[in-house]
Amino acid sequence: MSEELVFQIALELIPGIGSKASKQLLGYCGSASEVFKSPKGKLQKIPGVGEKMINMIKNARPFEDAEKIIRNSEKIGAEIIHFTNPLFPKRLKQAPDSPNIIYKKGNGSLNPAKTIAVVGTRKATSYGTGITEKIVNDLATLDITVVSGLAYGIDIQAHKTSLANNLSTVAVLAGGLDRIYPSVHKKYAEVIQHNGAILSESPPTTKPDPHLFPARNRIIAGMTDATIVVEAAVKGGALITANIADSYNRLVFAVPGDVGHTYSEGTNKLIASQKALIYTGLEDLIYHLNWDIDVKDKEPKTPIDLTGSEQTIYDLLSEYREPVDIDKIAVETQIPINQVASHLLSLEFKNVVKSLPGKKFGLT
Repeated sequence: MSEELVFQIALELIPGIGSKASKQLLGYCGSASEVFKSPKGKLQKIPGVGEKMINMIKNARPFEDAEKIIRNSEKIGAEIIHFTNPLFPKRLKQAPDSPNIIYKKGNGSLNPAKTIAVVGTRKATSYGTGITEKIVNDLATLDITVVSGLAYGIDIQAHKTSLANNLSTVAVLAGGLDRIYPSVHKKYAEVIQHNGAILSESPPTTKPDPHLFPARNRIIAGMTDATIVVEAAVKGGALITANIADSYNRLVFAVPGDVGHTYSEGTNKLIASQKALIYTGLEDLIYHLNWDIDVKDKEPKTPIDLTGSEQTIYDLLSEYREPVDIDKIAVETQIPINQVASHLLSLEFKNVVKSLPGKKFGLT
């Protein structure tokens, strides 16, 4: 059990210290352990840190609870990722209210080259589910990771269509990763982990209480390049996600619907208020995100059977236009270099990666 990880979790468990204050403390002290070990005089010099917060830090002893969270995470096979970890979603890190710790299960990368959120109402119409299927089928031709919330309706349709295309998809949950909600979607959560991930900022055993869902939506908005809202009422989680994405200066797209239909009111309002661009097809996404892609030249993604570490290396190489040397691959993936060499050889045999001079590697 990593001592620093215990301190990182313990810092999050102190009441009254939010993610912003925690980042401030870490920025000045250098590590979570130093936050607890620093004398009062040093803490008093940190902007925004007052006597009350210092006393809370000095008097709190949440280390046993932090160790319990680590044990529970290990028990269910969940990875704990602190925002200082290079595996933490880089896009999410840019959000001012991003969580400091996330819990992950699955082989997929949280830093793919391109990623889109697809969200909408739980009470989807046949039109909504059909449009969602079309959107994700199109995204699959570009190998774009799809992020959603595993809820009924639009969310689960986005995940199911991703799975049908062997496309990486990430499901962001409100409660702990051992408390899948709705429980009927457990079977999808299991399959998602093979090529994607399930994710939460809540530690294991946390119940998916209602107040956690709006917070969950900021992760969906924060870890993606853009959000597509398919169907939504004027009030609901999908509109919350869209508004958060807009506040992050991320692009929001909305699928127009029938005037007067309850679950088109939200999307139509987003378009009318200019908080969302109208979505009519994949070309809209490519144009507004300025992706250098010619849709006509793209063919459906060919499924590749990769292990978790191979997928991580593949995702890293996908982010770079130039070949990457083996040392850099080891550093950025946090995989021991001897294992990286073995995985690269395996990827060469699978005709996914090519070896280049100077111990550099690129995709075929």
